[in-house]
Amino acid sequence: MIQKQKGCTDIYGKEAKIWKFVDSVIDAAMEKYNYTYIRTPIIEATELFHRGIGSTTDIVTKETYDFVDRGGRNITLRPEGTAGVVRSFIENKMYGDSSLPVKVYYNGTMYRYERPQSGRDRELTQFGMEILGSDDPLCDAEIISLAVNIYKMLGLKEIKVNINSLGDDGSRKKYREELIKYFKPHIDELCEDCKERLEKNPLRILDCKVDADKDILKKAPKTLDFLNDESRDRFEKVQDYLDVLEIKYEINPNIVRGLDYYNHTVFEIEAKVDGFGSNNVLGGGGRYNGLCKQLGGPDTPCIGFASGIGRLVKALELENVKLPIVEDIDLFLLYVNEEEKKYAAYLCQELRLAGFIVETEYNERTLKAQFKQADRLNAKYIAVLNSEDLNNNEIRIKNNKTKEEEIISLDVLIYYLDEKLNTNEFEDEEDIYEEHECSGNHDCGGHCHCHHHEEEL
Repeated sequence: MIQKQKGCTDIYGKEAKIWKFVDSVIDAAMEKYNYTYIRTPIIEATELFHRGIGSTTDIVTKETYDFVDRGGRNITLRPEGTAGVVRSFIENKMYGDSSLPVKVYYNGTMYRYERPQSGRDRELTQFGMEILGSDDPLCDAEIISLAVNIYKMLGLKEIKVNINSLGDDGSRKKYREELIKYFKPHIDELCEDCKERLEKNPLRILDCKVDADKDILKKAPKTLDFLNDESRDRFEKVQDYLDVLEIKYEINPNIVRGLDYYNHTVFEIEAKVDGFGSNNVLGGGGRYNGLCKQLGGPDTPCIGFASGIGRLVKALELENVKLPIVEDIDLFLLYVNEEEKKYAAYLCQELRLAGFIVETEYNERTLKAQFKQADRLNAKYIAVLNSEDLNNNEIRIKNNKTKEEEIISLDVLIYYLDEKLNTNEFEDEEDIYEEHECSGNHDCGGHCHCHHHEEEL
């Protein structure tokens, strides 16, 4: 039997519905914040990530899936989303648009060759957002607040925001020199990877998981002590805007992020969930004002954020968040003969196009077996089609919970279902949706169970 590759996961059944619901909330939030969807290729030139992410990062040195294609080109499966978005920004000359900044978001698979463990897969799904073309500290605060609000919309309650500043290029250079000076006398205390990082990228030592608990890392110089006045003022403005947006945060000078392109604001967002473990970071990001120029584009200030959906779904599970996942259907159509089956096929299509979730029998089972199938699918209503009723333009429909049965005209079936399904007859379901309030204008991005049939009304 052929099995899936190590570090990859099949998403199906109820879990797939949870993932799709999370996607719908993300899409709805992005629309409100005026971020447009961007889709970049899964494969990119290897050089993009070496120049963009940085040749000294773990992602590039250890984790990328690199190969040479049949045309002799060096290709890499994307390990993160930002570099591809910036490449697209440059290649499609989005910087020439007078409506800067460009605000985009993505949601797709990334690939990293690392040791699979809880919360870390070789194929992972990330959503993220980028603002390209503005250095306004308000953009930093907006990105952070949008991420926090998405988590809260999904039902996570204990969210912690950690922020820091790496400063501008001058501040970062000064800090880099101080780190090398600090770590050199203690080089034998560092892991083998950090020994190599010392001269190439000493900030990566601070992000090391192996040496994280050592005193030498805890007592290392802090970025905030090396910020120049301009960088310090900028960081204070970011905090001011976060206060205005009522986003709680903590300044954590140990946040440096693992990619070379960051400067100024960097941040991580944690979920304080029992059982999530010490590695409880849901996502993070920061400002990368030099990346666009580094990749051959104009000098363009940018900021972004990315979050793993797998880890997000796990956090929702551990916190026992009850999502309004549809695990039932509106109507199951039963039949006995071929003519009734043909009408069932027709009626299924009409009702589905009207917005209802409808199923029928596909395996020629007996009527008794069809009733059981309707129960397995949690059908709210069932209807047994028979030739006599159909000839009279009628249908016999039963509430599968109360077992009450009515004969109604086929002409009013849509209105009947619409009225019945939007009452309180199914209280358990209504209880779920109360936790995710809908404004009533049906612009809910999947937050409520609503059928609308404007063309019928």
